[in-house]
Amino acid sequence: MPEIEGAGVALHYSERGEGRGLLVIHGTTPRLGASALDELAAAGARAVAYDRRGYGASGAPEPYVATTVQEQSEDAAAVLESLALAPALLVGDGFGALIALELLVRRPELANAAVLGEPPLFAYVPAATEVLAAERQALEEALREGGPEAAVGPDHKGYLADYSGVASWSPSRRELRGVGVPVAVVTGPQSAPHVVAAADAGAALLPEVRRTHDGDLVAAARALLA
Repeated sequence: MPEIEGAGVALHYSERGEGRGLLVIHGTTPRLGASALDELAAAGARAVAYDRRGYGASGAPEPYVATTVQEQSEDAAAVLESLALAPALLVGDGFGALIALELLVRRPELANAAVLGEPPLFAYVPAATEVLAAERQALEEALREGGPEAAVGPDHKGYLADYSGVASWSPSRRELRGVGVPVAVVTGPQSAPHVVAAADAGAALLPEVRRTHDGDLVAAARALLA
């Protein structure tokens, strides 16, 4: 797998197809694999997916215990610029959706559309506080009992850093209203209520938005490629 230099770390990536640039930015549980890239390439995209820092074959600082959306967006921007992919369709899932939003707000020249899967905009959902507190308690108990790898798997460095980073970006409503490209906001039948509420809150602010509930990020991306 080839690699490029991100913001101080080596980032491994995969690429398929030719055509309009498309960057997949995964969440804490990567869901779009090689078959998704093949499908997006068949739809006319030059589709690139990379392992974010701390995940897969990509590097991470030592020690790596925390990250921010801003730091992650610097990595994503490095991928886009190094591969001459911009302006690209961004497909961000979970934490990756926040990274895509950061690029839309801070580096709009790098993107011409975006798909946001389950964007964790919990700052807009007061009811999410109780759910997140319970999740944190469960995670802490799992870490105490089995350690990081037993609790969250082999990519535990990235997962735990992401967990602290979700709250690092609190976009203003004005910033989201100023996004000037088409955006699809996607949740699925299994999405938790507070996640759906966060996605709804974000979608309500975006000027040119398509809201879907089928959980199909690839279909949403194909629609924006058409």
